Amino acid sequence: MNLFYHPNSKPQDTQIVFEKEESRHITKVLRKSEGDLLHITNGNGHIFSATLVNVGPKQSLATINEVSKQEPLPYRLHMAVAPTKNNDRFEWFLEKATEIGIDTITPIICDHSERKIIKPERFERIIESAMKQSLKAYKPVLGDAVSFSELINQTKEFSGIKCIAHCSDVPKTLFKNIIQPKQDLLILIGPEGDFSSKEVQIAEENGFIGVSLGPSRLRTETAAVTACHSVSFMNL
Repeated sequence: MNLFYHPNSKPQDTQIVFEKEESRHITKVLRKSEGDLLHITNGNGHIFSATLVNVGPKQSLATINEVSKQEPLPYRLHMAVAPTKNNDRFEWFLEKATEIGIDTITPIICDHSERKIIKPERFERIIESAMKQSLKAYKPVLGDAVSFSELINQTKEFSGIKCIAHCSDVPKTLFKNIIQPKQDLLILIGPEGDFSSKEVQIAEENGFIGVSLGPSRLRTETAAVTACHSVSFMNL
């Protein structure tokens, strides 16, 4: 099954119009034709079953036959992750986290960050592609890149468990012992040079629990995917 993305579709709609980029994918790549059945999501949980009635390279039209709602994750996971120096590695994290299951991703700029500029448009395309590939009807929210201190201020009212994963040689709790089924989580993953001691202190003063992801020293993107999968596994 192929899943298409049409963010403006609503459950009460009777038809869906695909513009140039998605139409080209339908006609040139997948070679769909009139009468073929499509499955489409709006990224908000709805899946539309629709029949192609007009196919063209610049615009295609499908009539909606049925609308269903995919069950959301039993938890909400917000990951704030420092962009990696090698942009491909962060993009890999975005892809895998979307496939596994995540609600919100916020790039954070830290004291030791080597990359401070991101390309949100490209990141959005990677998330969209991974959502469609993994047949998910919920598109993760990509937040604006913010400084570490801004992130701390923005999440003061977060009602779930808040964690900061770091490599400092101080007592930490194993992340696996923190996770509870159906529990909302916010976890911070630092840059290649780890969080600074000041950042760890600020986080803990604001209710974050210092956690370890295990004995190995992991790359930023590996740590982020490990944390994401750990939460998913505990909710199976």
